[in-house]
This record gives sequence, C-alpha cells and structure tokens, in this order.
Amino acid sequence: MGPIPTLAQTRPRQLAEPDDTDRLIQDVLAELGWASDARRIADKVRQLDRGLPAEDEFMAVCAWLGQTRLIHKLDQHQSPPASRETYQVPDLLADFQSSGPVLIEVKVKRSQTLSFTPEYLGRLNAYADLLGKPLLIAWKFYSVWMLFEVRHLRKARKNFNIRFDQAMRQNLLGVLAGDVSYKIAPGAGIVLECLKEELLETETSGDTTTEQWRMRIDRVRFTASGGQPRDDIHEDVATLFTTWDLEERQTFTPTHIHIAFQAGEEGMMFGHMALVQLIAWRQQPGEQINWRHAIRRDKVVSSITNFTAALDRALEQDVVTLILHQQPAEVPPFLRPAERA
Repeated sequence: MGPIPTLAQTRPRQLAEPDDTDRLIQDVLAELGWASDARRIADKVRQLDRGLPAEDEFMAVCAWLGQTRLIHKLDQHQSPPASRETYQVPDLLADFQSSGPVLIEVKVKRSQTLSFTPEYLGRLNAYADLLGKPLLIAWKFYSVWMLFEVRHLRKARKNFNIRFDQAMRQNLLGVLAGDVSYKIAPGAGIVLECLKEELLETETSGDTTTEQWRMRIDRVRFTASGGQPRDDIHEDVATLFTTWDLEERQTFTPTHIHIAFQAGEEGMMFGHMALVQLIAWRQQPGEQINWRHAIRRDKVVSSITNFTAALDRALEQDVVTLILHQQPAEVPPFLRPAERA
C-alpha cells in the first residue's frame, strides 16, 4: 500500500476570483454578443483573466524594480476605423522617475533579430509624434528583457531590424526601471546540519558503502562569501538565495551529515529574472505565473518588496560580491540630467 495522501495533496487549489469580474464579463459580451453559448463566454472570460502574458510580465517587472511611477496598458480599440491606416496605438504608457512619460511597444521573439515592417513602424511613430512622447521597444528574448529606443532599428532590404547584441548595448531597463545584474558570492548559501539518530540500512557494492540514516535537522545556518558562517543574515538577503541555482554538497562527521546549498563560481542574474524566481518559488511545481494577477496585487511579490535595498544589504553582508548598473551605449535625450551624468 502506498502512502496515504495528505489533505494538501487531495484538495484542489482554490483560485482567487479576480476583482474586476464584472468588467471581464462585460468585455466578453461586447465581443461575442448576448446570444453566445455560455461555455464559450466562460472560456473567453478565463482567457481574458489570464491576460496578455508578455505585457503583464513587463508591467510587473517595472512595478517591482522600484523606479516606475505609473505604467498601464493603452486601449487598442481605435475610432474611427480609418485611423488604423495612419496610427498604431502602442501597448503601454509608462512614467519613470528618470524620464517622464514614454510609450512602449512590447514584443516577444526568440530569434536573434527583431523585425518591424515599415508600415507598422510608421504607424507606431505617427502615434508617438501625435502625443510628442518617446517611443521605446520592450523585447523579451527567451527570459531576458531589454528596453531600447525605436531609433536604433535599422532598415534592411525591406524591414527595420535590430539584433539581440545591439538591443542589449542600448538597453534602458536599468536607467529607467532600475534593473541591475548581480552575483551571489561563491560559498554563500544555506547549510543544514542533520543529526544522525539511527542507522537504518547499510549496503556495500565493491568499494562503495551506502548508508541510510534517520536524521533530524539539528541546526540551520547561513554562510557568506567563502562559506564563512553569518548569524546576522537579513531576511531579504536570505530570500535572495531562492533566486540562484545553488550547488549541493555533503560532508560527514561521526554525528552529523552537513548538507550545503551554496553558490558556485559562475553565474550572473538580472533583477527582472530574479522576480520570476521569487514568484515561482511560492507556486506549485509546473504552475504558470499569472502575471495579470501579479500586477493587480498591492505587492507584486511579498518576499522582497525593495529589491535595491536587499541587494545593497547583501553586498554589506558579503553575500553578494558584484552589482552592475548598465548604462546604454547612447544616452537618450529624454533622460533627466541626473541620469545623463
């Protein structure tokens, strides 16, 4: 007989009802009509509740990084219909502390080159010129976000293109939204000291002996750079370990087994990628992040509400060894003087 399922294993997860259900239903009925099948209406409401993942994720990233005063979606329904021949409304409007309001078109593409047709790009620029606001492109390449000025697109034979490396050189996500890259110090992490209580089984195969012990976690401790013990690790600093791919090592004494999860020599992490790890840490295995729900919460994630302060504290406590603040290769003219220095 297998293990008896626990209540947590058998009870289906209760999903929170969105706080704007009335608006979602209204939007669906406006699109499908009152005579539509009830199941189709319900499916469409659920689809809208999942949102537009790329736009919602980028909004969550900007809100969490801490330098965005406002970011919201722009309604794509244009009137009169003929205006679509001249104007294309971008996806977002954002007001950053270092720049003021900007327009943002969000794209997801895993190819090394992002491309726009002249017609589509012309309509986007026409709308930006109409409002007199800078137009930026937010590009998600696999798990990496970049934000750059539309002027860096270059005309190829037909379309306007930009390569991944060029977009990364002109990336504004740091100077505008507050994104950084950081490195957890080698040897920093968490150590579980497990007391051996009873030897359950010993198996020998050739020169190798395998033991099974019943153990009890006797102590949990944190380590800083080089594996040095630290008893004063701040809660937010400890949470940073959940954003890192820690290496597991085991050491043995006559009385204990020490299981260490610590950072290795390699690796860097972007702040916006850390947000994904922090949210995923609190979810069920395999569960997709609902970014629409994330941006509607009072806090995008509750574990670290001030990421910049957490990194600064981690640097002081020798848990983080490096924090990089990227500057674009060409500083845009709309940045405020303090950011252009």
